[in-house]
Amino acid sequence: MNTREPAEAGRTEERVLAKIIVVTSGKGGVGKTTSSAAIGTGLALRGFKTAIIDFDVGLRNLDLIMGCERRVVYDFVNVINKEATLNQALIKDKRTPNLFILPASQTRDKDALSQEGVQAVLNELSRDFDYIVCDSPAGIEKGAQMALYYADIAVVVTNPEVSSVRDSDRILGILQSKTRRVEAGEEPVQEHLLLTRYNPARVQAGEMLSVQDVEDILAIPLIGVIPESEAVLKASNQGMPVILDQETEAGQAYSDAVARLLGEVVEHRFLEVQKKGFFKRLLGGK
Repeated sequence: MNTREPAEAGRTEERVLAKIIVVTSGKGGVGKTTSSAAIGTGLALRGFKTAIIDFDVGLRNLDLIMGCERRVVYDFVNVINKEATLNQALIKDKRTPNLFILPASQTRDKDALSQEGVQAVLNELSRDFDYIVCDSPAGIEKGAQMALYYADIAVVVTNPEVSSVRDSDRILGILQSKTRRVEAGEEPVQEHLLLTRYNPARVQAGEMLSVQDVEDILAIPLIGVIPESEAVLKASNQGMPVILDQETEAGQAYSDAVARLLGEVVEHRFLEVQKKGFFKRLLGGK
């Protein structure tokens, strides 16, 4: 784990290069881009200079969730093709110091990403950033494999359902066999499990896998459990990472996950059905 001091603490000439975090999933629609935005924002809030890259060429959702879609002039593919510099394409977040977004192209396809081009962009970012968060497309096609290849840390996002967990297992197979670290004989990619859209009442009713079920199947360390919440959709529609809304359980759960990513020991919350208080029961409240 990156134990370096935050960006403001001063930089030495022999600084360690950025840690590259890939946020990935086998299945679409599990909350991966929401999680990329939350994790990147959470790291920046801790004082680490952080860039979030949208690898989902052709779809481009990260800038919408970050609320900067109207500020996109150049994108990731423009930089790879040398049609723009990295500084021209990076968008500085207005709410969180130390946070920058590199949007995907909406008009190209996945073949626009070349290994040499991606590596050049990551190398340039690494010289000035503490963390690079790669928002990977779902599945195992080219864009996803490109994001996975350079990872130091992988956050595997899954929902508590059999198909989602099974597809995540395929991603773990790639992380353990087709990455730069594996090819170079280095330490393997650090794998973490992020369980999203978790509903303890549905688990209790047998409609959803439990945290233990998912951990038993995937057998990688659990970094966070994000409760099913309307706050996530509301934040996305407002162009705001949900981690900024600390009044919500989802926002708090993402903060906990970032703390664990940084090596802190934080107890898991929101895993049990919440019991109604006496007055809520009396008044028929939910």
